[in-house]
Amino acid sequence: MSAAATARQEKASGPLRHRDFRLLWTGESVSQFGSAATRVLLPLIAVDALGADSFTMGLLNAAAWLPWLLIGLPVGAWTDRMRRRPVMIVCNTVSAALMLSLTAAAWLDALTTTQLLMVSLLLGTADVFFRAAYSAYLPSLLPAEQLADGNARLQTSESAADVVAPGVGGALAQAGSAAVGFLADGLSFLVSAVLLARIRTPESPPGGEERASGKKALVREIRDGVAFLAGDPFLRTILACDAAMNLFLAGAQSLAIVFLRRTVGADGTVVGVLIALAGLGGVLGAVLAPRLARRVGTARAVLLCAFGAGPFGLLIPLTGGGAGLLAFLVGEFCLMAGIVAGNVVIVSFRQTYCPPEMLGRVSSGIRFVMYGTVPVGSLLGGALGMAVGDRDALWILYAGNALCALLLLKGPLRTLRDLPTPVAEAPR
Repeated sequence: MSAAATARQEKASGPLRHRDFRLLWTGESVSQFGSAATRVLLPLIAVDALGADSFTMGLLNAAAWLPWLLIGLPVGAWTDRMRRRPVMIVCNTVSAALMLSLTAAAWLDALTTTQLLMVSLLLGTADVFFRAAYSAYLPSLLPAEQLADGNARLQTSESAADVVAPGVGGALAQAGSAAVGFLADGLSFLVSAVLLARIRTPESPPGGEERASGKKALVREIRDGVAFLAGDPFLRTILACDAAMNLFLAGAQSLAIVFLRRTVGADGTVVGVLIALAGLGGVLGAVLAPRLARRVGTARAVLLCAFGAGPFGLLIPLTGGGAGLLAFLVGEFCLMAGIVAGNVVIVSFRQTYCPPEMLGRVSSGIRFVMYGTVPVGSLLGGALGMAVGDRDALWILYAGNALCALLLLKGPLRTLRDLPTPVAEAPR
């Protein structure tokens, strides 16, 4: 085969040429399918079987994200000191055990709101460790020029799971088969752990000899990561916008299922199908993100996704019965397309822009701020739902989300076609 033909084949296959990326991708795809079903199944069980109100739903959503606020920063520095793959394997194994505990409780008809809250909190803790390791691990499997396509494939799988799995979760809740859904999610975590264990790419101790030998204190490492993040105008501007959006979207998402179930009157299966169909927007966003970035530039793609998607959220409070369900579907579809496309561009930018030895700390610093707003937003959504009703609360929250795009205009993105690509130098 000629060199030109080989180059064309490598370009066409992209990240899938790499065996270890295929293992990571497959494991994450299976795990995301189980988790996507549980994201619908668990709140439906809370609403229908346990009688949860709007504020309890806010607490349930907040519990899953609270660990980011409590331990997000030290976990990022800690994972920069370790090989990432073993951390990911342990996290998946712990998550599997937690889901199997829900399986047992469901089979014994012993599920309680307290158990759901505790499992959500512990799953969130495992996710903090997993995501800190995961973001820093992917660049070790793919060359820099393939990271955008690799992230797009991973995001496409997650979005595809959001299309297929929620309908399954809703149907299981409607049929009273929660144990089956929890069991499937637990097994999906185990499959992911096994596939991660089969990856062969050697992973050297992150951060070099100085950090591996423990000469830098953990506090200083955290401070370096925060200083790098706070001092960079690109990372800082994008983070401010994303964190503010997360605050409002978390509140809206904590109310979505109770709104559809009790205010609109949709049954569990319909709720699952609506969320599944809306997830097609995420698939579209993930597929189009690399092309959009190449066509208009990465900086303009981020602006386009933020300003173009937010206003569609205002359709969701218009949702009613029958044909009125289309308002939820169209609004959520377009919102998800913009969010996912923007995320693919932003994550790929960070992975090439940040110093490799700081990527875990910087990524966890970003998640600490972004995800730290989620429990606050969830509680805000629950409180607003109780105070003004779910529909009026959604008007407030989606309007706030749409306005957050204005924060991007305060940074350097508004004057550029592309985000910078050179790897920045780490502080010493």
